[in-house]
Amino acid sequence: MTKSKITMQDIADHLQISKNSVSQALSGKGGVSEETRKLITQTADELGYVYTGNRKRSSDPEDMIASTGSIALVATDFAFSLRGFFGEIYLTIEQEAQKRGKKLLIQSISQQMMKDGTLPPFAQQKEVDGILILSHLSTDYMNKLIDTGIPTVLIDHHHPDVQADAILTNNRFSAYRVVKYLHELGHTQIGFVGNTSFSPSYYERLEGFTLAHHELGITLHPKWILSDALEDQEYMEKRMRDLDEQPTAWFCVNDGLGFIVNSIIYNLGFQIPADISIVSFDNGQLSRLATPKTTTMAVDLALFGKTAIRQLFWRMDQPESPYVEILLPTTLIERDSTAVPRD
Repeated sequence: MTKSKITMQDIADHLQISKNSVSQALSGKGGVSEETRKLITQTADELGYVYTGNRKRSSDPEDMIASTGSIALVATDFAFSLRGFFGEIYLTIEQEAQKRGKKLLIQSISQQMMKDGTLPPFAQQKEVDGILILSHLSTDYMNKLIDTGIPTVLIDHHHPDVQADAILTNNRFSAYRVVKYLHELGHTQIGFVGNTSFSPSYYERLEGFTLAHHELGITLHPKWILSDALEDQEYMEKRMRDLDEQPTAWFCVNDGLGFIVNSIIYNLGFQIPADISIVSFDNGQLSRLATPKTTTMAVDLALFGKTAIRQLFWRMDQPESPYVEILLPTTLIERDSTAVPRD
């Protein structure tokens, strides 16, 4: 086995003891004898176990493992360009890292790097204590980062084939609440706009949208499920003009699509919210620039950053613990784009 692949379980198997004993010994906790602790740390060194975070090898203060003092935040060029959404998450992460005495390294991952499987030097040489992955990278590339053995946490993205902690919006319940809100206003003809193949988050919002229809006894109209939506005015206008009739409300999976749908509805001769209501997602700048301002589901971006840092530091100290997904709540911000439908 290579150095980066050695786990606590490997050490436990080698010594024929429990993994819990290994964890206690390597973290400097009680529960094992000093003789056993020394045997475990010696075996860990011989096998090439990679120590992470600031955990102790033994109870001796001189055996503290020096950390690099840095963590990394990586994302695609596209994600870093979305300053309205990811900018606040990044700033919060930077502030929270500084509070914990860590330097934050920022690395943009290009499409070519993902295609070639080229890792940043700090990942190749294990020069950071932890990695935060912001939004989408390819599944293969994320796994290559994780395979370095550096503790990793995903932000606003997850995938069944990626074994890592993830900080996520509670997409299903949020979309469920949108439909329930519209239903309480009197809407029973509700459409969905989002590209479900682009992001698991958007697919989950469609699941919540569908669940709400089922539980509320509302008929789900397939013609109003625009699950191939693109943030392109011309494309979306053609898709919506092709409909033989409009629903009384549209739920858009982000503010960008909400802004586009708003414009198209006016081009089609309808009024908002007199004829058609709109609810979008994220509470970004476009939801406030639209006329009328768009009702939206607000995501607490600062909470995203704080939770991600807290989870990464926990993971650095508990590398062998089961992976978890943390779902963050949203808040409905009611503005002028929604109203009781006409009779």
